Amino acid sequence: AHAYLISGPAGSGRHTLAALVTAAMVCSAPLAARPCGECVPCKKVLRGIHPDVQVFSGPGEGKPLTVDQVRQLRADAYVRPNEGERKVYWLEGADKMAPPAQNAMLKLLEEGPPYAAFLLLAENPGGLLQTIRSRCEELALTPVSPAECEQCLAARFPGKDPGEIRRAARSCQGILGRAVKELEDDGAGREQ
Repeated sequence: AHAYLISGPAGSGRHTLAALVTAAMVCSAPLAARPCGECVPCKKVLRGIHPDVQVFSGPGEGKPLTVDQVRQLRADAYVRPNEGERKVYWLEGADKMAPPAQNAMLKLLEEGPPYAAFLLLAENPGGLLQTIRSRCEELALTPVSPAECEQCLAARFPGKDPGEIRRAARSCQGILGRAVKELEDDGAGREQ
């Protein structure tokens, strides 16, 4: 699709999913193997240095994207990609955009160039106009079970005490990012 709405609470994996979707869009592997994670475009996306991938966020901490930023995005979208066949734009906090900014974005979603793709990241998809949502494939991230969380954490932190992993999995309310942060912060605190 040319537009995805990736929604879920903070720590649910929105950015991880956005990176995988982006890598799949610019990957040079055969379609069935995307994202391969091994080609140069995939590696650039995962390191955050691909020239055809841009992240747009509000002008300051907690501030929404403005109409001017959406216009800037629109102008850039009509410049052909540097390295690949696609350009991918992430819109952070898309659900916090004011209606005028959303309307400016709507025009781009409807009439944008065929090589441009847009990933709208939102905590609350209901904050977006229905006209925007109807033009996006919606990918809603939901909390995982404590057992799934524990399994993922054990794989990510093989050297951690199983009791710590279990506690983090049970206290994170199914938001894996919270548990990861807790375990990383705990390790940093112990090293000091």
